[in-house]
Amino acid sequence: MNKLIIVIICLFSFACFSQEKKSKSEKTSIYVSGNCEHCQMRITKTALSQKGVKYATWDIPSNQLTLIYNARKVDLLDIQKAIAASGHDTDKFKASNQVYEELPGCCKYDRQAEEK
Repeated sequence: MNKLIIVIICLFSFACFSQEKKSKSEKTSIYVSGNCEHCQMRITKTALSQKGVKYATWDIPSNQLTLIYNARKVDLLDIQKAIAASGHDTDKFKASNQVYEELPGCCKYDRQAEEK
């Protein structure tokens, strides 16, 4: 009987411990404006240069950037700010006109009209 109680306590403790441990990695997708393979390289390189980003891939037809990142090391907004600083608009941040104008011609995407 004592062994059964000990086994039950051990299993209960293990179950509680394993539920408390949360994954460090988060997966998300965000919209990033762009056109071509050059954009793809620039966007993924910028995302991967952020500390805590483990995986980044940008899909040309859908303009979706898929990320796996450690939310304890980097904030999603900081990743988007860095991408905007490289010349590509995101859902939350718009690239400066100066940086956008410096992009190669093939990378100049249609910019969303600013709301006034």
